[in-house]
Amino acid sequence: MTNSAPILFPSLLLLFILLPISTSEYTIGVNYGTVADNLPPPSQVAQFLKLKTTIDRIKLFDANPDILNAFSNTNISITVSALNSDILQLSKLPAAQSWIANYIVPFYPQTKINRIVVGNEIVAASDKNLNAHLLLAMKSLHTALQLVNITDIQVSTPHSLGILASSEPPSQGRFRRGFDRAIFSPMLKFLQETKSPFMINPYPYFGFLPKTLNYALFKPNLGVYDRRTKKTYTNMFDAMLDAVHSAMKRLGYGDVEIVVAETGWPSVGESNQPEVNLENAVTYNGNLVKHVNSGIGTPLMPKRKFETFVFSLFDENLKPGLTEERNFGLFRSDLSPVYDIGIMRDGRVSDERTLEL
Repeated sequence: MTNSAPILFPSLLLLFILLPISTSEYTIGVNYGTVADNLPPPSQVAQFLKLKTTIDRIKLFDANPDILNAFSNTNISITVSALNSDILQLSKLPAAQSWIANYIVPFYPQTKINRIVVGNEIVAASDKNLNAHLLLAMKSLHTALQLVNITDIQVSTPHSLGILASSEPPSQGRFRRGFDRAIFSPMLKFLQETKSPFMINPYPYFGFLPKTLNYALFKPNLGVYDRRTKKTYTNMFDAMLDAVHSAMKRLGYGDVEIVVAETGWPSVGESNQPEVNLENAVTYNGNLVKHVNSGIGTPLMPKRKFETFVFSLFDENLKPGLTEERNFGLFRSDLSPVYDIGIMRDGRVSDERTLEL
């Protein structure tokens, strides 16, 4: 880093002017993925998040003991994950008890574990065996927690929006036929009874067309009008949440809390992906943070805040697939920001390289 002033491109300059100067009122969660060979040790990550950012919760894709130990006494809330491959075994109470004994009890309550998620996007993958055992595993883990007198850890599972048969207009959102009554009605009943959230992974990035880019990025646009509710949607994120809410309400569970387990926008992509760039990543994630913390809510869920986890904390250099998959991170492996969305405690972009295009 040098002391010279960074060069701001006009469009990026406008974006950073629009982002809040003081961010103490904003909190946000991040997904802490570890598919990389260059990440800092968990103890360094924990102290960095505690001291340098306003991030107050993280979501893990496993139950890594080193990470759980590192976040001890940080007061950062942790969502841990049981792997997809564990679901069949965890559907039986003895295995669930063993899992809780190994991955929760040694760290709780010094590490602020507040949620266990079982698998990731299981239902949309249409694996009949896993679908049949998913709720059983959730119930077994909940029972295992009760048996060791832990009553403040929720149990849930994240879903892609592939669970919906219809999402447009949002008021007509409904779950896929056959899954609605067989899977989601009993699952939502369990979540309602245990005061746990329904968790979704809404990605406007995967749903936009060139003509709807501004709508996906929370930028000014003409909006989308839902004739049935007479509500106008100014961003795709709200439309996705309301479509899920409508599907839940159709089954009688519109009061169950919704948590956004993953959402984000990559900062680097392939040469044929012009919409994948630093500017759009800053725009989406920056506007997302402001929106979910504003208390405005959505057209069908006014004045509600949604616990939201951005994907992801780091660029992960070993993730397979296209370039975009390795470039969703807010931070590089040396803990310098790829860009700042208003979560640094000093309220400013702290690394001029974030603006090098």
